[in-house]
Amino acid sequence: MQIKGVIFDIGGVLYVGDSVIDGAIEAIKKIKSKYKVRFLTNTTRRAPKSVLKRLNSFGFEVSEDELFTALNATRDYIIKNRGSAYLILTNEAKEYFKDLESNNPSYVVVGDAYTNFNYENLNRGFRALMNGAKLIAAAKNRYFKDSDNQLSLDAGGFVEALEFASNQKAKIIGKPSKEFFNLALSSLNLEPKEVLMVGDDIQNDILGAKEAGLNTALVKTGKFQESDLKKDIKPDFILDSVVDLLDIIF
Repeated sequence: MQIKGVIFDIGGVLYVGDSVIDGAIEAIKKIKSKYKVRFLTNTTRRAPKSVLKRLNSFGFEVSEDELFTALNATRDYIIKNRGSAYLILTNEAKEYFKDLESNNPSYVVVGDAYTNFNYENLNRGFRALMNGAKLIAAAKNRYFKDSDNQLSLDAGGFVEALEFASNQKAKIIGKPSKEFFNLALSSLNLEPKEVLMVGDDIQNDILGAKEAGLNTALVKTGKFQESDLKKDIKPDFILDSVVDLLDIIF
């Protein structure tokens, strides 16, 4: 295995809540000195610029062209298809899509809407779907490690509720979508076999990356559960934290 580039998930890998993983800043800096690096995230509560600002406030020194978020990929998809949207998102994320909102949408977009997950918003989305709109899951994560170090609901359960009620399957834009991984690969100008994906989500990060042809490393931080290791998904490496990646690629 000859690695030339590394793709990192961010939440749960670089930080949890407001706490940076011990040694992660120094580890990423060292890795960037030798390898091409990209950051690929399903984070949908915050707009891309806010995600970038947060990473840099922690000290990770990430540039705009190194970051790929499920929200900017979703926005690009809607624009490419000349669509409009009804949004089940946080207020901040909705602002990012403001010019694409419509009373007669072609898409219903669901991300981690946090407190905007309520009956009224979900029912409006359901009605739009029944009137012909297509369902988009910016991301379909089950849960994430919250700032109190406990697991919290992500968008996945709400996406499935709309899938069940409307009898249609959502198009998933973020991980584990192969197209999403390919955006980062294209930016790196590398072959999948030359890239290592580092994540804390056995399904979206590890299985998604493996299906896209990448090498994989699962970290035991963030949403990782010991039960993940009993699933029929085998990462190439299992690390206590992202810091241990240095022992593998240096």
